Amino acid sequence: MANTIHVNVVSAEESIFSGEAEFVVLPGEAGELGIYPRHTPLITRIKPGEVRIKLPGGAAEELIFVAGGVLEVQPGLVTVLADTAIRGHDLDEAKAAEAKKRAEEAMQNQTSKLEIAKAQAELAQAVAQLAAIQKLRKKR
Repeated sequence: MANTIHVNVVSAEESIFSGEAEFVVLPGEAGELGIYPRHTPLITRIKPGEVRIKLPGGAAEELIFVAGGVLEVQPGLVTVLADTAIRGHDLDEAKAAEAKKRAEEAMQNQTSKLEIAKAQAELAQAVAQLAAIQKLRKKR
């Protein structure tokens, strides 16, 4: 049997993925993180982007979009606690493009620092979601 690590991806609404993986790649705040079995324990925040889970025994890869959250790594377990998580095949390009447009308009119309920061966060999430959709499209 291949050397694997157990991965759990959960959001506030539901468990998105639970199973074995050869490795996991996800967007950490300081850059992209690659997690393999027996990785050093770690807790870090993650930013909006895609979680790529390499399933054991083949070329299959599970793609999940996360809108930020927390990553916990233990030697035999990876847990992603996402603010929002969407399976790759459930991503909607039209909705993401509309969210990007709304966020760009909101950035131009806001005056307070808090409103601008909120619009920037929404824009980052929409852009990351569109990037995940494009990567998924290329794989097909």
